[in-house]
Amino acid sequence: MKMIKKIAGNIYALYILIVFVLTMLVIEIPVWIISKLPEPQRAKSLHLVFRIWIGAYMLLIFCPVKRRGKQNFKKGENYVVVINHCSLLDIPVSSPWIPGPNKTLGRIEFSKIPLFGLIYETGAIIVDRKSDSSRSSSMRLMLNTLRQGIHLCLYPEGTRNKTNDPIQPFYDGAFLIAIRAQKPVIPALMFNTAKILPMDRKFWARPGTVHFHFLTPIETKGLTLADVGNLKDRVHKLMTDYYTSHLKELA
Repeated sequence: MKMIKKIAGNIYALYILIVFVLTMLVIEIPVWIISKLPEPQRAKSLHLVFRIWIGAYMLLIFCPVKRRGKQNFKKGENYVVVINHCSLLDIPVSSPWIPGPNKTLGRIEFSKIPLFGLIYETGAIIVDRKSDSSRSSSMRLMLNTLRQGIHLCLYPEGTRNKTNDPIQPFYDGAFLIAIRAQKPVIPALMFNTAKILPMDRKFWARPGTVHFHFLTPIETKGLTLADVGNLKDRVHKLMTDYYTSHLKELA
């Protein structure tokens, strides 16, 4: 039985990879055209393409996405959206299902992948974590993104959660940016992506429903850099409490 489950998971992982590559090739030229546009037109056009692409992709791999809390995004406002990070599936799911154009902070290594690199770089602020100048530049670009009315999508854990804790400790960056820009923070929780694409199994996956929940915005107006730690701790507690209280319901 275990062998059958392993083989089935391997076949399904191959299937979702093939479908991803084939659907990605369909949007390569539209994304290349969009990459030539100035911001914020680029982000707006890209969000529509990503929503169609990943929306179709998730249905084709039998992993529908269900959102809750979309009403917390107010028309005419933009936010720093902070999300828990459990799987490689988180990033392609998060961007299209955040209501409105958004950018994330992306690692330079992914931008070097043939074909996919163009798509990744067009929708992200690329940072080389080994370079001090690149990290400094990424901070300026994130602030500029918010000033342009585009949401900023960040993963404050810094990397995928491989621990037994519901959510790992947060880094300061997302909250520093939110306070400097005086933009509200929207905590967001993603459920089941680690079950669909688990880290402890090599090239193995299974279908399932992804739940993406947005919590009430937390204002940063009037906060200073001295409040970064308190804001970070407050958001971490809110997200941890929400995640643990809804985990069984959404499993």
